[in-house]
Amino acid sequence: MKRLKGMEPIPSNLYKGILCMIRELIIQNWTNVLVLVAFAILLRTTVFLEKRTILRLYALILTLFIFSMIVFLEFALEEKGELPNVRLVLMSIRYSATPLIIAFIIFTLAKNVHWRVFIPAIILAIIDIISIFTGIVFSLDSEGKLHRGMLGYLPYIMVGVYSVLLVNLLYKRSNKRHSEIFPIAFLCLALSSGLILPFILGKEYSKIFCVTLIIALFVYYVFMILQLSEKDALTGVLNRQSFYASTGNNKKDLNALVSIDMNGLKALNDQEGHAAGDKALATLAFCFLQAASAKDSVYRLGGDEFVIVCRKVSEEDVRNLIERIQNKVSETKYHCAIGYSFSSNGDKDIDDMLKESDEMMYKDKMEYYSKPGNTKYRGSKV
Repeated sequence: MKRLKGMEPIPSNLYKGILCMIRELIIQNWTNVLVLVAFAILLRTTVFLEKRTILRLYALILTLFIFSMIVFLEFALEEKGELPNVRLVLMSIRYSATPLIIAFIIFTLAKNVHWRVFIPAIILAIIDIISIFTGIVFSLDSEGKLHRGMLGYLPYIMVGVYSVLLVNLLYKRSNKRHSEIFPIAFLCLALSSGLILPFILGKEYSKIFCVTLIIALFVYYVFMILQLSEKDALTGVLNRQSFYASTGNNKKDLNALVSIDMNGLKALNDQEGHAAGDKALATLAFCFLQAASAKDSVYRLGGDEFVIVCRKVSEEDVRNLIERIQNKVSETKYHCAIGYSFSSNGDKDIDDMLKESDEMMYKDKMEYYSKPGNTKYRGSKV
């Protein structure tokens, strides 16, 4: 076949260079590809997450894949000593992408987080773009060697702040059980490695940071699935079956119960629909989780009925817990009735304790409804 006039043959060494780069791309990112494909398949078969959350996770997977490609290309150019201007752009993307990705993880995994969580990462991205021309964060000398500017450690500081925020939010929204603390700790370890190891291992760690983050997210998600049998899908607290299993098989040290029931749920459902009622229950459950200590386990027994199981506590601890709950709930537009049962020596029967705490809770509920204006949900703080 004759070559078209005016077309020059592509040098064979360029072919070899492209093929070599593709080969290295596949080798270095094969683990990323496999884990991300497994993640996508797992998401495809998941039914317990909201559609919005699943779409965000898909977007996160795609972002991580693209990010891993960018990191590979940047270091490939560094090894070849070519296209320094392109390297600067890729470095700007890398320094900006990590905080943005962690902000995206927060936005995806932690419920009720506002989009404003992205603002600090966006500001950093703008600074990184400016650094391409000013070197305020990073620059390259004539030999292609990296130099940090006066804000050279700002990306690491931003990653640290976001990592602490993510772990703190996940912990606050957990039931503080070992089965939930371990995956959070694993995720914390992965994020911490991204802050510490680059200064120990140098630039080589940057090449494996993507796969570290991908595997950590995958493991965390698998743990979430394993916890489905224990947790209430709507509120995230432990479910009725878990309550009976815990109180039936592990009575040791259990010496207090707190019964909680939302006031005005039926009126709220009638006035604003069941979606509003579900939001109210999820909001209250989050208040209970925030108020609970490591000694307390929060359960939803059904409807608007919640129970907190306390172990190795004093009666003053229980009263302080109730006070924290009331303070947290007072920050919302909802109200709940609360009662408790305490056993100083822990020998009281669990059914008797539940009956006693329910009686106190219903007394509190009757007092609430006996007050003028509290006969129905009013849609305002009470």
